[in-house]
Amino acid sequence: MQTLSPKRLAQILTAAAKTRILVIGDAMLDHFVWGKVGRISPEAPVPVVDFQRETFMPGGAANVARNLTSLQVQTSIIGAIGRDPAAANLRQLLRTDGVDCDGFVSSQNLTTSIKTRIIAHQQQVVRLDRENASPLDSRTVKALIRQVESRLQGCSAVIIGDYGKGVVTDGLMNRVKGLCREAGVWLSLDPKPIHNIDLTGLSLITPNRKEAFELAGMTDLPSEAPPLENKTLLEMSHRLLERYAPALLLITLGDQGMLLCRRSHPPVHIQTVAQEVFDVSGAGDTVIASFTLAVAAGASPLEATIFSNHAAGVVVGKFGTATVSPNELKSSFSKHL
Repeated sequence: MQTLSPKRLAQILTAAAKTRILVIGDAMLDHFVWGKVGRISPEAPVPVVDFQRETFMPGGAANVARNLTSLQVQTSIIGAIGRDPAAANLRQLLRTDGVDCDGFVSSQNLTTSIKTRIIAHQQQVVRLDRENASPLDSRTVKALIRQVESRLQGCSAVIIGDYGKGVVTDGLMNRVKGLCREAGVWLSLDPKPIHNIDLTGLSLITPNRKEAFELAGMTDLPSEAPPLENKTLLEMSHRLLERYAPALLLITLGDQGMLLCRRSHPPVHIQTVAQEVFDVSGAGDTVIASFTLAVAAGASPLEATIFSNHAAGVVVGKFGTATVSPNELKSSFSKHL
């Protein structure tokens, strides 16, 4: 199994702490209601959850940001939020996590997205979304672009977290790509296929398997073949490289790990290191955050893939929207030496 030596891992983590990364995208508030089920409702065939506690965590692009600060990276976030209690809660949580959120653009006309997950006996019973995914008005988009222009200087990398909530538009994408190109700054994107947005000219795209097939306009056929022997999977990855021409394409494959793809290079499959999977919520956020910070710290594409694979392996073993610390990462690598 591919791995990093303790010395190399320490070098990447030390260098990452000297970088600064800018996160742009749909910031949300993740709300978890924890309880237990002891009976079925007499009103309908549904479980009755007896409330025990509730927790709030940054979600979406905000979770990408807190994954970076958890690994001691200087991080700023830019996004559009409302002027509501959820926005105030989100700002406070991010500040507690060490994220600079002064780049938020707030408006009375916006609703801060909240995802409420009801958990009983460590299983998700239902999810309730409160959001308005309408396109942002031109004034808000211009305000977001001004924030990017004022905050890009000195950044080692930029991550765009697109969750289909209205922040990531063609106008914003094109301006960010142009600014990053001019400044020579690495640009990563976690894409959403529901958007008709120009995805060309990016440093890194990190779709999951379902998103990747949707972006390629292909059907994922059932197969027990390993990733490097799955002709449909390989054809899909080739099509994405040809269509969007990213410097790197990283496809997350769930329990099959990750597939690193580059033009003029054979694809590389990295097996998952997850021991137990309790919750995949936010795992994609951890992948794009950890991969990007590793590259910003001087890691090679293969090293960054191995690094992010271990980071994801840690967070899926936790309940709720989670992050990974340097010590947890070191422990994960030590188990696979």
